[in-house]
Formats: sequence, structure tokens, C-alpha cells
Amino acid sequence: MNLHSSPLAADAFIKARHRIAGTVLRTPAVPSPSLVQMCGAPVHLKLEHLQTTGSFKLRGATNAVLSLDEVSRSKGVVGVSTGNHGRGLAYAARQAGIRCVICMSRLVPQNKVDGIKALGAEVRIVGISQDEAQVEVDRLVAEEGLTLLPPFDHADIIAGQGTVGLEVLEDVPQVETVLVPLSGGGLISGVAAAVKAEKPDVKVIGVSMERGAAMAASLNAGHPVQVPELPTLADSLGGGIGLDNRYTFRITRDLVDQVVLLSEVEIADGIRHAYFEERQVVEGSGAVCLAAIVAGKAQLSGPAVALLTGCNIDMNMHRRIICGETVDVMHEGEG
Repeated sequence: MNLHSSPLAADAFIKARHRIAGTVLRTPAVPSPSLVQMCGAPVHLKLEHLQTTGSFKLRGATNAVLSLDEVSRSKGVVGVSTGNHGRGLAYAARQAGIRCVICMSRLVPQNKVDGIKALGAEVRIVGISQDEAQVEVDRLVAEEGLTLLPPFDHADIIAGQGTVGLEVLEDVPQVETVLVPLSGGGLISGVAAAVKAEKPDVKVIGVSMERGAAMAASLNAGHPVQVPELPTLADSLGGGIGLDNRYTFRITRDLVDQVVLLSEVEIADGIRHAYFEERQVVEGSGAVCLAAIVAGKAQLSGPAVALLTGCNIDMNMHRRIICGETVDVMHEGEG
């Protein structure tokens, strides 16, 4: 895709950055001596898991909420979520003083459900997949007039997530590779578009799990496809991309240079490495970029930035993982 054919205006990321500045933190990018020693290239970790709601998702949600007109605000917002988008949307809606409903499947860990409820949002648990939860979202839009703010396939969401890319360029201007968790594609679309608009030769690597990676399967098929949503330590990367995907499939296809898939063991190793070597508590989905480097699946030829994107892990599960226990996600998930 030519960058100029993006659905986002050329200044969308700059406008989003100014719009969200009062609510969203500017997170640091710090060097990782352990990864430098491991792969022989400078590596910085973008600590987006230190965001106010524990995830990068607050950026897109805030930008989308603050972009609504008054009529839409008066009726409220609704979204489907595997956890972190719901928390971000709930927080942004509370800050704006508007109603928020979050629909989730039974696969979402309980700690993430509780976190969303604590922010004042209404929670609906529907079915065993994000696609099934979306049915309830569609009903609320049709019958109650709520505005749908999806987790990824929305121009304002993408623009908000892309502000991460602006910060990467400022903090590590010599960057040659950026590793980004890959799910529905909102984050990687925004980051890739923002970074490559300034530095087209930067390599963007998307990282996901082997179990139910919908975007990876869609890229392989050449069009959006459905895949079974399976339990995984990287639960926030679960869910489909939508068969009627408007933005993120095309942007990911055209701007992302490589996709890496990780086993559950490799994701657990990433969580442990984050804790013992980087002193960071990170959930499975937030640890996949670091895990890809540790597993030797991401080849770095120059300065790199790996995004750590979420910390909303059940702490009992975290304790078990860092103690070396093999967790059976087929039966437990993260919650």
C-alpha cells in the first residue's frame, strides 16, 4: 500500500497525539542490556504496559471517544473486547462522562473482567468467542443507539495507537526494526504507518501466538478468514479480524514485513525473561515481542525497539509462570 492511500489523513497521528495528551501517558523506551548481549544489536523496550490502564489500548480508545460528536456522546459507546480494549474504553468513557458497555466472551480472564467493571462500565459476557460477543454489540447499536468503538478496525483507534510509533521515532531515531504484537491489527497498522511515513526502510515485525492467530491466517489466505478462538497465554491477541475488515488487514498486509508466531512455551519464556532480566511484570500478549527475540525467531540487524504492551495478567498465574510451572492453557487460560 502506498502510504498516501492510507484511510488515515497525513496528520492523523499528530492530531491524535494532541487530543489524548491530557489522558494518556508518554511511556519510556529503555535499553535492554540482556537482549543486546543475546542478539548482538541494540534493543530498546517500549514500556507501554506502564500506561494508565496497563495497556496501549487506552490510546486508541481515548482518541476515538474524544472524536465523537455530542449526539453520539449522549447515547454512549459499546465495544467488544478480549480485556484491554475494554479497560481502555471504560476509562476513556468515564473520563468523558459517558455510558460504556463492554461485551466479552467467556474466554476473557476474570481479572480483566473485574478491571473493566471497576472503571464503571457495564459488562456483558456472551458466548465463547469475540465474534459471538460482537452479536450483542450489534444489537445494542441497533436497538439502543450506542456508538460502536471496535478494538482495532477503526480510523480513530488506529490513529491513537499510531502515537506509539511517533514516540518510538523520537526516543530511538536510529531504529531499524520495530517489533509489535499482532492481533486485529490496530496497533501494528498505526505504528507501521506512523513509522514508515518518516522512515520507510524500517522493518516492522508482527508477533502473535500459534494458537488462533487470525491476522496471520488471513494474511496467508490473502483475505480475512475466521479461525477458532483458542485459550492462550496471549489471550489479548485472540479474536477474529472481521470478514468485512475495512482497514487493518490491508494496512498490515502492505506495511508489515514479517510475522512471527510463538508457542505457549515461548510466550511463557518471554514472561519469565521480562520479570527476571528486565524487572517488568508483563502479560502474555504484552511479552510476545520480547519472547520472539529470546526464542531466536526475530532476526535483528540493527537498532530495534520491542513493544511491551500490557501488564494485566492474573498475578497468581504470573507467579506460577515465573516459578517455571508449565501452565495448561487448554483448561485454564490466564484467569
